[in-house]
Amino acid sequence: MKDLSGIHFLLTYSCTSTCDHCFLHCSPEARGTFTCEQLRQVFAEIDLIDTVKTVYFEGGEPLLYYPILLERLRLAARLGLRTGVVTNAYWATSTEDAEAWLRPLRDIGIAELSVSDDDFHQSTGKHNPAKSALAAARNLRISCDAICIESPAPAASRRESLNKGQPVIGGGVLFRGRAAEKLTPGLPRRRRAEMTTCPHEELEAPAPVHRDCYGNVHICQGLSMGNMWETPLSELVRDYNARQHPICRPLLRGGPAALAKENGLDLPDDFVDECHYCYTARKVIIERFPAYLAPKQVYGLR
Repeated sequence: MKDLSGIHFLLTYSCTSTCDHCFLHCSPEARGTFTCEQLRQVFAEIDLIDTVKTVYFEGGEPLLYYPILLERLRLAARLGLRTGVVTNAYWATSTEDAEAWLRPLRDIGIAELSVSDDDFHQSTGKHNPAKSALAAARNLRISCDAICIESPAPAASRRESLNKGQPVIGGGVLFRGRAAEKLTPGLPRRRRAEMTTCPHEELEAPAPVHRDCYGNVHICQGLSMGNMWETPLSELVRDYNARQHPICRPLLRGGPAALAKENGLDLPDDFVDECHYCYTARKVIIERFPAYLAPKQVYGLR
């Protein structure tokens, strides 16, 4: 794999919220947070991969570990990497307060701030932390944008369908993790045999990958190319071959339908889309492939 351009750190699986749409099963009870030493090791490996130009810090909620976040942003800046942060803005109790939180990020040279601003994250009361965070970022001239995910619902008309009349679900939710369990009831189903592609991930040559503190290098949430604590990241990236990966190989050949068939699964026609089918199949076979379907908590397991 020669085109890896970015590393997205899952700085922590812990979060202030337990959102129904979360594809990582994050919550206040979730465990798993990078230490400074672990992050140092990852950055040493990034330095060996010439193609990586950007690093993002996500979660969970990365600002729960604010001092560690600042230290790693500084290190990224010294290495000449473009940086970004994704947050739910729980800390933005007012625009003035949000500016105090964001000013150090601005001074380090953060390139982009992405703020979750939707009904899954923000209260319906008068104060919206996301709005305060975005206003503060603009005041500080930090490039920022809002991430808005709507509750899933069938498309309003067949003309909105890109799949020849098959039901299309609007809202932007990916039916992985908690979303596969919480948000699929009541939505129209599709036939398993039709789900023969992976429409959302570049499995053969992922441009960014996600890294968690357990060492997993996620191609897709809960689908790992290997473990960095066992094999250095630069070697995993160099040697990755999707056609030899036990999960990616069937997905490339025939989507989740092929993944289920290759593993002898006869699941009911009870899936909203490819992500829903793939996630469910992977959860069934997780014990067969512990090195590649990890960590368990992304599947709601312990």
